[in-house]
This record gives sequence, structure tokens and C-alpha cells, in this order.
Amino acid sequence: MTVVDAESRFHVLAVDDSIIDRKLIEMLLKTSSYQVTTVDSGSKALEVLGLREEGDDSSPSSSSSSPDHQEVGVNLIITDYCMPGMTGYDLLRRVKGSSSLKDIPVVIMSSENVPARINRCLEDGAEEFFLKPVKLADMKKLKSHLVRRKQPQLQPQEKPLPQQQKPEPLPQQQKPEPVPQEQKPDQASQQPAEDAPTPEVVAVSECSKKRKAAAIEPEVLSSPVTTNPRLPSSGLAVET
Repeated sequence: MTVVDAESRFHVLAVDDSIIDRKLIEMLLKTSSYQVTTVDSGSKALEVLGLREEGDDSSPSSSSSSPDHQEVGVNLIITDYCMPGMTGYDLLRRVKGSSSLKDIPVVIMSSENVPARINRCLEDGAEEFFLKPVKLADMKKLKSHLVRRKQPQLQPQEKPLPQQQKPEPLPQQQKPEPVPQEQKPDQASQQPAEDAPTPEVVAVSECSKKRKAAAIEPEVLSSPVTTNPRLPSSGLAVET
């Protein structure tokens, strides 16, 4: 898609009570490959936008004006400031006060360079304020406002991409339960206590005791019993 094809989709509503200025702005917009609709008053601009039913109860067919706006599909409004009846500033306030059209960019034009007027329009929602005569270079400034406003309008028409389903998390592998370790028998039960004597040792010690006792008995029996000799009670006779 070329730049010209993209810009030709944008539709600009030009509002000016002067036929000369209206023809000039129409020529500049078409030279820049924009679709253009021109009207000579703010009230006719409201009819194109479908806002008559919101502010004017005397409108004979309020229901027919709303489809006109959907069919026209205005992407930007460029309006003169000084016009009889409804001024460009009044048109700006009506557009910005509408819930359905407040996002449409509005550009004001004027042949009078009044700073207070310019500041008031910009503070109340105007995107640009051009001094007449409008030049072709001014049309290039509209592109940024058109592209920025066009993108949100195209988004609802696009089919939403199906959301990718998130893969289900894999079940976590259960850790194997630890195998119970075999209880080692107490060392005291496996190995005999070093201090406790074994039955063989006890039997050997008893046999040695018996042998010693048997060896001691003959010695006792064989040893002579020593007795002290008795002296006669009257060993010497005393002669009288």
C-alpha cells in the first residue's frame, strides 16, 4: 500500500462561509489525496456529523442524521473561525462535547492573528490553528493527526487472534520414598565384651586352681610335724 492510497482513505470536512477560501482549501486537500466534503456553515457541518438531534430539538428527522455520519466517516474537521451564526469556536465546542465525536481532530483557520483567540481554541481541544491564506505545507501537518486518530478506529474491525492456550503443567514426578536402612545390631551384641571371660577361659582357670590345690595337699601331708621335746618335770633329784 502506497502513501497516497493510505491518505486517500482519510475524509476531511471543510467548513467556511467564504466560497473563495472554501474552494482553496478543497483544492489543497484534494492535491494531498484526501477525500473532501465542503459546507458553508457550522449548522450544516452538524448535519453532516449527525449532531442536530443533540442540540436542536426542532430537527424534523433526528434519526436520519446519525446514519449520515456513519456513512460519511469524517476523520478530520477544518473550519473557519469567523462565520455568521455559529462560529468555528462554537463548532469546536459542540464536537468536543459529543461523546461519539469528541475524538475527531478539529483544525481552526482565521485571517486574524489574535493570540488570545488562538490560545482559547487550542486549550479547548483544537489540534492546529492555521492563519489564512492556508498553504500546501499546512496540509502536511494534518497527516500526523489523521494517522494517530485513524489507528484506534481500525482496531475494532480486526479480528482478535485466538489466544494461545498455555500448555498444562506436567505432573511433577513423585520422588521415590527412601528405602529404610537395615538397623545395624549393636556392637555390644555382635562383639562380646572384651572384659567378659569366655566359658573356655573359665574352665581353664578352674582346672588350674584344682591342680594347684592337689599339689599343695601332699606337701602338707609329707611334711613332719615338729614337736618340742618335753623336759621331765623332775629332771634332777635333789638329795636331802
